[in-house]
Amino acid sequence: MGLKVLNIGFGNIISAGRVVAVISPSSAPMKRLKEDARARGKLIDATEGRMTRSVIITDSDHIILSALQTERVAERLSEDKAADA
Repeated sequence: MGLKVLNIGFGNIISAGRVVAVISPSSAPMKRLKEDARARGKLIDATEGRMTRSVIITDSDHIILSALQTERVAERLSEDKAADA
């Protein structure tokens, strides 16, 4: 069994098994979460300078920003899990 990966856009790949949640970045709590992660050195910006459209939370307490829509990231994650079955 190999490592399952998730393409989060622009050639950026993360471990699919570590993803806990994929959330829209527009709410105030998500903005606070991003700033807290930045202060702790746990923020990974994978937007390539584009607008953040989804926030990915991992089990290692890292916060990953992606320029892909939340729904698209979730679709890719679901496709990956369906391939396992």
